[in-house]
Amino acid sequence: MTLTLPSPASPLKIGTRGSPLALAQAYETRSRLAAAFDLPLEAFEIVVIKTTGDNQALIAADKPLKELGGKGLFTKEIEEDLLSGAIDIAVHSMKDMPVAQPEGLALDTYLPREDVRDAFISPALTSLHELAEGAVVGTSSLRRRAQLLNRRPDLNVVEFRGNVQTRLRKLSEGVADCTFLAMAGLNRLAMADVPANPIETGDMLPAVAQGAIGIERRADDGRAAEMLAAIHDGETGLRLAAERAFLAALDGSCETPIAGLAELHGSTLRLRGEVLRPDGSESISDDQTCPVEDGAELGREMAAKLLEKAGKGFFDWKS
Repeated sequence: MTLTLPSPASPLKIGTRGSPLALAQAYETRSRLAAAFDLPLEAFEIVVIKTTGDNQALIAADKPLKELGGKGLFTKEIEEDLLSGAIDIAVHSMKDMPVAQPEGLALDTYLPREDVRDAFISPALTSLHELAEGAVVGTSSLRRRAQLLNRRPDLNVVEFRGNVQTRLRKLSEGVADCTFLAMAGLNRLAMADVPANPIETGDMLPAVAQGAIGIERRADDGRAAEMLAAIHDGETGLRLAAERAFLAALDGSCETPIAGLAELHGSTLRLRGEVLRPDGSESISDDQTCPVEDGAELGREMAAKLLEKAGKGFFDWKS
């Protein structure tokens, strides 16, 4: 079958949220597709879709994500437009993607992964270790909250929602002494002026799939599948297969603090995983290696091991 390429007269429609970071990721996707097929940028149309998670009233309320509906807040409307044909592909931050795919959609294309680390953001301090006892720390991440309280139970952690710009504004207003963002987002937005210091993964293991961009399509769209195959990064795909298998076997509901990171070293994959109580009172972790092709199986095995180690009482806070 001959591939019918898009053109300025009949562009491929790329769906995305409207935040600066989401748009940067959509522009990167467009640029990679245009370069891969020697097409003008005008052969691709960026379609901004407002999701429930972008509602300013919800952001201003500063409620935990799990109370508002979980990760699906940022994907529901985009996936509805994808299924209806209003857009041809959708660009997502993979750490925001639920592990369960809606019927009829496929998520199997990933761009080269950015820096996976969290960033410590403060106008006056450079690291977690400099925080005074009882310092106020702002974060909207259940994982970061639990990790912080596990390491520093004296900290006062407050809810901090919104995009990068919103969180930085809250920090400048003195709502907290520091906050946290993903290094990947800062790099993609070229925000070198932000007072950010990377946190090594040994100190704070990142969210599953942090730093990765995923591109979703209709499962029966052969043209989109062929075009996306040209920009897919295989190494990122192998790493996310392990991490998302780990997440799926544990709890992909956004209600449990979970961290996970897979790294490739030649033909070997290293997977680190952590699950915590939301109040940080307990953390269970593991660190294993396997042949690269067995990453997903290792993810499932590690999840089972941590669940067994946690025991029945570990999740009693969910009932």
